[in-house]
Amino acid sequence: MSGIATPLTLTGGQSATFTVSFVPTVAGAVTGNLTVSSTATNPTLTIPVSATGVTPGALAANPTSLGFGNVNVGSNGSLSEIITNTGGTSITVSKVAATGTGFSFSGITTPLTLNAGKSATFTVSFAPTSAGAVSGNVTVTSTATNPTLTIPASGTGVSPTGQLTVSPGALPLGSVTVGSSGTATGTLSASGATVTVTAASSNKGAFTISGFSLPHTINAGQSANFTITFSPTAAGAATATLTFTSNAQSSTTTETLTGTGVAAATHSVALSWNASTSQNISGYNVYRAPYTSSCGSFAKVNSLLDTSTLYTDSSVTNGNAYCYATTAVDTSNVESGYSNIVSNIQIPTQ
Repeated sequence: MSGIATPLTLTGGQSATFTVSFVPTVAGAVTGNLTVSSTATNPTLTIPVSATGVTPGALAANPTSLGFGNVNVGSNGSLSEIITNTGGTSITVSKVAATGTGFSFSGITTPLTLNAGKSATFTVSFAPTSAGAVSGNVTVTSTATNPTLTIPASGTGVSPTGQLTVSPGALPLGSVTVGSSGTATGTLSASGATVTVTAASSNKGAFTISGFSLPHTINAGQSANFTITFSPTAAGAATATLTFTSNAQSSTTTETLTGTGVAAATHSVALSWNASTSQNISGYNVYRAPYTSSCGSFAKVNSLLDTSTLYTDSSVTNGNAYCYATTAVDTSNVESGYSNIVSNIQIPTQ
């Protein structure tokens, strides 16, 4: 109570004004009395007083700190932050600020009034510009009993890691004749970041890779083609694993290779000729020469004298061309010159 001094004399009809103050020390309802003692006919005047003590506005953060962990350089990580007025009176948030390289906030506008028990949610983002650990703070300024609320923030910028994929996952080379080769094309694709391929190999010698040199760099979003050659050395199904080694998130990328070796077809040349009209002929010899644009040197292909006018040459090579001639041999072992020459006999490649 203040504003009045005693003793105080009041004449008839006269008044006096004073002030009653309430300064709570704890939260909760409080009752009391103001007692005025005088020479009046009611010597004790009791004036009941009541009030409720409330805690002042205070600001709390949830979470109390923001940890972003690893975030790729060039990317953005976001976390939600809640501020709450934990006191019994309203407060005004006048400013929100973020410090530290790459940290920012959104979703809150100042000035902002928070009544008792009320909250506000906003977003804090971390967008690193370089690799390395970064720390900072989000600072909330208000009329709360803690006028500056500091929320620590931390994160680490990391260089992005690319992904390497190969297509198709299984590459069929089909059926290939033993001794020849077949090819097929596959594709390597990079995503997320640039990928450098440092090695590429097959675990089976019948399958080889070509088409790009190593190391080979593929930018994010780009692709590179390669060629697989299948050169079977034996008939039958063959399976291999093609492995690419790179700096991608998974250091190895694999593709299954399949193919079937097919035995080469065996060809022969069937020859026939008219019998010699000479006397005392005991048989014939068969001669063969390679053919390009003309017949080369002839060599005898039969090991024993042929007593018929038929001969089958089964020692030819696929894809080659030949010339043939025969000679007649009499009982005195005298051999004639070459017969008419048959040239450019083509042997199929398969």
